Amino acid sequence: MKQYLPIFSLPMALTVWHRNFIVYGKTWKYNILPNFFEPIFYLVAMGMGIGGYISEMDGVSYITFIAPGLLAISAANGATFETTYNAFVKLHFDHLYDGVITTQVNAEDIAAGEILWGTTRSLIYGLAFWVILLIFQIMSPLSALLIIPIIIVTGMLFSVIGLTFTAFINSIDLYSYYYTMFLTPLFLLSNIFFPIADMPAYLQKLAWFTPLVHVVNLMRGVALGIYSADLWQDLVWIAVVIIMLGWVAIVRFRYRLYH
Repeated sequence: MKQYLPIFSLPMALTVWHRNFIVYGKTWKYNILPNFFEPIFYLVAMGMGIGGYISEMDGVSYITFIAPGLLAISAANGATFETTYNAFVKLHFDHLYDGVITTQVNAEDIAAGEILWGTTRSLIYGLAFWVILLIFQIMSPLSALLIIPIIIVTGMLFSVIGLTFTAFINSIDLYSYYYTMFLTPLFLLSNIFFPIADMPAYLQKLAWFTPLVHVVNLMRGVALGIYSADLWQDLVWIAVVIIMLGWVAIVRFRYRLYH
């Protein structure tokens, strides 16, 4: 029965988190720049470039419309890279976890620690872009503070998604499908660059089942100070997926380490 109950020790999970933090402290200068600049390039190119031809979108300037979505992308990227390629290398190439489970830290602790670390990486990347939005004065100080918890939730969401995928695959080449067939459509069809209300009805229904659109809805609502009842639905959707996939990721991760 235990294999179906992903019970982990928070102190042990934090030791895994701390190990990742120490390693990241040695390489952060090289890791943060690519993911930090990508949304900035989109903000400048799309917001100021295309924004010169589009006066407004949904009642706000185009750069103000896309900025919360790009913040969501920045946060999602931080968690995604950590729980996909980085976790796979530690699992299959470095065999790091094989040594860890000989200590007091078990597989559930490792999975939980990786999810926590992916969430932290998300917060780091998200806050880096968050500062840029403050400089551009796209958000009010109050909205900026309220959006920080959403960055954390975004990190946890994409950490459990990424680690779930990692726990099921045997080849690193399969990430090309994850990034091309999953993340790229999310980037294009999640209410970031244009309202999904303008899309065909079947695509709107499909978008509802994808994670990024709910994050973007939350971030845009908070950034613009529009607190509709729909935001609670988005938050509940995210919470349910985090719980469900968090369970799957931890159980599957345990199976991979002990079989």
